[in-house]
Amino acid sequence: MEQFNIRPATPNDAAALLAIYAPYVAETAISFEYEVPSEEEFRQRIIGFSKDYPYLLAEEDGRIVGYAYAHIFHGRAAYQWSVETSIYVDRNEKRKGIGKQLHEALEQALKAQGILNMEAAIAYVEQEDEYLTHDSIHFHQCLGYKKVAHFHQCGRKFGRWYDVVWMEKLIGDHH
Repeated sequence: MEQFNIRPATPNDAAALLAIYAPYVAETAISFEYEVPSEEEFRQRIIGFSKDYPYLLAEEDGRIVGYAYAHIFHGRAAYQWSVETSIYVDRNEKRKGIGKQLHEALEQALKAQGILNMEAAIAYVEQEDEYLTHDSIHFHQCLGYKKVAHFHQCGRKFGRWYDVVWMEKLIGDHH
């Protein structure tokens, strides 16, 4: 498997990361956002999320090909050992191991931070359509995530209802 350079994202990477994210907003139900955020809004997201948790990107020959980050799972103190994760790979670079390497780096950084649970909210539809496949579910299953919740018809995009599945990976000892 090809090795990618994994490094922390900076606010200066906002345009490149937004270029990866924008098609997911505009053309898929993977993101439930309706409008592509501005570059400045995306820059602020990087700044905000990376204050407390890892925000990583993958480069191939100096070109950014994917990113992954963690953010607060829930604001109450008792949830401080859990995070929600997101991974986006350039749609033209899929199935090269980018997502897996990003996830491995993210998981290691979170373990070092004392995080015990990685949570992922994933859009889901029974019958795949032109806006959503089961790829994300399969990706997370291959990484060791287990399905822990299924919310029905809770998101609407492109005139269709979509479910959300929550998947979880325990990465630390709960003693």
